[in-house]
Amino acid sequence: MRKIVRLAAFAGMLALISSCGSKSNEKLITERIQYDVTIKSPEADWDWWIQNLEGGKREAFVKMILNAAYSGKVKSYDYFNKALTAAQVKEIDNRTDTLLQTSPVPPYNDTTIIVERRLDMTKIIRVRFLEEWTMNEQTLEFKKKVLGIAPIKEVLNDDGTVRGYTPLFWVYLDKEYPGKMPEK
Repeated sequence: MRKIVRLAAFAGMLALISSCGSKSNEKLITERIQYDVTIKSPEADWDWWIQNLEGGKREAFVKMILNAAYSGKVKSYDYFNKALTAAQVKEIDNRTDTLLQTSPVPPYNDTTIIVERRLDMTKIIRVRFLEEWTMNEQTLEFKKKVLGIAPIKEVLNDDGTVRGYTPLFWVYLDKEYPGKMPEK
């Protein structure tokens, strides 16, 4: 019985020592790297998984981010890292305009037109990640720690061509951010 206990203790110590050793082989590649990931493929004839999340999974992923920001469960920031309230996040790309149009023919009555614009979730086709990267020099095991995420909306010209991409807001998952961000 003592042999089993000693063997178990030795195995536990060996596991502890080897796990400590692997930590020392981890090297910080970068404290901060930012890049965009396309989550809706721009090419219909590509395999479904290339630059793409399946439709239902993509919608659920985007809804999770939006709902967390809309409810205030997570702190949200604008592009310049100014804190936003949940109400301000809800206003992003959502607005109501009232237009007054005068009839060009008599009796020249004025008509009020209300135009409502709502965020089209299908236009959120990218996410921007802010990450920290480490790598084990011995095994080349690569680890990414997500520090922040921003949903990005595709913006189209009047003719339907892509004009560009706009980040809606940032959600930082690391408590040190955005305070750790460099000055712009």
